[in-house]
Amino acid sequence: MSISMIGLDTAKSVFQVHAVDATGKAVLKRKLQRSELIEFFEKLEVCTVVLEACGAAHHWARTLSTFGHEVKLIAPEAVRPFVKKGKKNDPADAAAICVAASQPDIKFVPVKSPEQQGILALHSVRSLLIKQQTMLVNAVRGLAAEFGLTVARGIENIGELKELIDADKAFPARARQAARELFDQQRTLAESIETFESEIVAHARTNEAARRLATIPGVGPITASLIAATVADFGVFKRARDFAAWLGLVPQQHSTGGKTRLGKITKTGDGEIRRCLVIGAQSMVFRASKWKSATGLWITALLERRPFRLVTVALANKMARIAWAVITHSDVYHAKGRSVTAVEAAM
Repeated sequence: MSISMIGLDTAKSVFQVHAVDATGKAVLKRKLQRSELIEFFEKLEVCTVVLEACGAAHHWARTLSTFGHEVKLIAPEAVRPFVKKGKKNDPADAAAICVAASQPDIKFVPVKSPEQQGILALHSVRSLLIKQQTMLVNAVRGLAAEFGLTVARGIENIGELKELIDADKAFPARARQAARELFDQQRTLAESIETFESEIVAHARTNEAARRLATIPGVGPITASLIAATVADFGVFKRARDFAAWLGLVPQQHSTGGKTRLGKITKTGDGEIRRCLVIGAQSMVFRASKWKSATGLWITALLERRPFRLVTVALANKMARIAWAVITHSDVYHAKGRSVTAVEAAM
């Protein structure tokens, strides 16, 4: 039995192995328990092992590569078309991984290092805490509104709401107790978020790729750190447009008969990076009239013809392309025309 490639479908406790020879013929189909996986690959002759890039795939890729195997990760959406219709199970998934990995134009996902995953863990937890903070703020706003107390939108006004509740003698004691608990939880979350952001900013200042990315207008330390930690190898994208497409910042196509029809953006790929780029682009569009560069003039002219939201996404697309360029060319962003400082733009 000569094994050329193995498609490995991973799970929490059960792993499905589908092995093929050089001709693509299946030579081994086996289900392994988690405790059996390491021993199986230790004894196996060196071959190519392919996994879907999800869950603990990066951990298993690093582990199995120590046994001499060539481990590759493949995006789940690239495997899905090769799963036989009506046979969605672990053996079918493992077989589909082998078929997908054998395609000549398939692109593999670079394996992340433990350091990269550690930084991404900071980003993931920070995003979760921000969502929880938003939920708490909305809850306390709703509670106060039931008794006629409201303040302007924005988390920076939550302190004012607390003062209103404390000063209102008619506010029920039990409702005051509930609001106080929400305020305490919100304050604790804010402190935790600040701690995580300090760690992320420190990474952005010490990582070379993140420092290059931070020179792009609209890309702050949070976004720069996230991109640097997420994209292990920009070389997998041949062109800047490929990177923007991977982030889902290009329009969907519904073209036929030689007629090109473009729709909304695809929103594929990493949603967190896309969200950060759109937020950064939005801040730049707001002050486009003070951004005295070629891009600033482009934004101003585009705003005269297109809606604000469309312009924001267009700028996010451009920022993604610039990010690809500064990393692949080992350079920093150079504005065409005069670029104002952040202090000047705020005036």
